[in-house]
Amino acid sequence: MRSRSEVEATLRTAKLNPGELLPAVHCLSFGPQGGAAECCLLQLEAGLCEELEAGRSLVIRGEKDEQAVLCSKDKTYDMKIADTSNMLLFIPGCKTPEELNADQASCNIIHSQITGFSNHYWELRRCRPKLKKLRKLLMEDPYEGPDSAKEQTSTASRYTTADLLSLIQASEEEILHQLQVMGACVIEGYWRVLEFDYEMKLLNHVTQLIDSESWSLNKVPLRTCLEELGPLEPTEMIEHILLIYGRKYTDDAGEVYFEMCEDKVCRAIAQMLLQNAVKFNLSDFHEVWQQSVPEGMSTSLDQLKGLALVDKASRPETIFLLKVEDLPEGNQERFNSLFSIREKWTEEDIIPYIQDLCAEKQTVGALLTKHARSSMHNGVKLYNSRRPIS
Repeated sequence: MRSRSEVEATLRTAKLNPGELLPAVHCLSFGPQGGAAECCLLQLEAGLCEELEAGRSLVIRGEKDEQAVLCSKDKTYDMKIADTSNMLLFIPGCKTPEELNADQASCNIIHSQITGFSNHYWELRRCRPKLKKLRKLLMEDPYEGPDSAKEQTSTASRYTTADLLSLIQASEEEILHQLQVMGACVIEGYWRVLEFDYEMKLLNHVTQLIDSESWSLNKVPLRTCLEELGPLEPTEMIEHILLIYGRKYTDDAGEVYFEMCEDKVCRAIAQMLLQNAVKFNLSDFHEVWQQSVPEGMSTSLDQLKGLALVDKASRPETIFLLKVEDLPEGNQERFNSLFSIREKWTEEDIIPYIQDLCAEKQTVGALLTKHARSSMHNGVKLYNSRRPIS
């Protein structure tokens, strides 16, 4: 145990002026370190510290073959080990200079025991949620309707919210948002996505009813839809398809209506037309597509961004199905896949297939600069791969 005189002698030897230092002195010694090996240091940004101080939890997610991520209620972070040249000491009850300044009575020697040390810590970096696995799991057993024989005999796994939280590397809010984007719903306690043909069957029931009743596409009454279509399909499924393809609202009398979303309906019908064709003559497709959508709706190629790609180099021009959700989730793998499909891309064509890769505060331009090389051809900027594609 050091005395005050020994401390002052050490300061004189080091040629330090005691007047420039706080009067309190920490004397450190190593104690038993049995528990130190079980401790990990985690560097948190202010927002995550506030989450913990408010009593909320942070969760580490990932299976054995996955790189671990840390999730708050609404964000996902990559976890990386960062080494430091400074030894980091674990000292329980150690007071910071700010705390000592506030406590003027702390003028004595404070004997503290070091219970452990480390030369690295976990560093967090905000990342995109890893949601491709969510679609993969739910597509193992899509819902084909109550009368489907498969529905009675299927042995495929089904997943509750708790199951998905344990399997998907994303925050709860990000998972629930993606389930909404996918048009998933809870059936008998399990999250299910609709099999596409069944989804189109439901949508067709609704659009045919709208046409037969001469309703405005902006004012489709929920109650009448359920009464008229209830004998054909479960009412829960009728309301769900309206939620996917429309916007719910209530009028002044308290009646619930839906405003049908033109872009979503036209996009779904285009996917139905393209899914069984390798390539479709663009002019013919335009004609068939417009004839297939409900009366009063207009089709536009802008509705197909991230769903289909036009080949302007072919004669005649063609269009084919290319869904962004079918492409790899990793940045380099995504670009490799795109450049194997087409050697050179215009910015307009490639953006719908890469904009979901942008991390926080990252632009599409920055992604293209990193993963592609640009060139000009007849006044049009084109992008091709920076590396050979096998």
